[in-house]
Amino acid sequence: MLVCVCVCVCVCFAANCTALLIQQNDGSGSMKRSWAEYKVGFGDASGNYWLGNDLLSQLTVNNRYKLRFDLQQRDTGNWYYAEYSWFKVLSEADNYTLQVDGFSGNVSYDAFGQHHNGEQFSTIDRDHDRELSGNCAAWHEGGFWWRNCRVWCGVNGARSTGDFYWWRSRPAAESDASSEHHTLNTAATAAQPTANT
Repeated sequence: MLVCVCVCVCVCFAANCTALLIQQNDGSGSMKRSWAEYKVGFGDASGNYWLGNDLLSQLTVNNRYKLRFDLQQRDTGNWYYAEYSWFKVLSEADNYTLQVDGFSGNVSYDAFGQHHNGEQFSTIDRDHDRELSGNCAAWHEGGFWWRNCRVWCGVNGARSTGDFYWWRSRPAAESDASSEHHTLNTAATAAQPTANT
């Protein structure tokens, strides 16, 4: 079970590149927010945080960025990471559609790229997932690029229950009920610019 997730984007000024925190869910507050809140961002880097979809799109749509998840497993405290060499978020006109590729890392399965790439962003008040029976952002209590309500990469889910705050460790066809996901303690995500090629 992975517990902490951190997502970061890196920003470069001249020759210096810095990771830019996109997302953090440490359980200190709710990620169950509106479209308007996810659009502009909320929180601060010391607790629950989202950079803002408008800024993510502005940074990544015309520049090349890589994306990294840092994940802490709840039951062991072990840290894992997943990195993507190419990351882009389209504009609000495209509902902040996610484009990601080039997976590497020490997690055992590409839960994010395989199941969230190409998806539009959904929030509790703007449902853009493919689930016919409901709104996945409302169901999992967090905005994200949900495909359906089956959780693969649930880094913005409700942390308090642990039920949806996880990273799936294997494709479902290979999974058994006891070992199909890592429950997270915390998660953070960052992005970093790379050479435009």
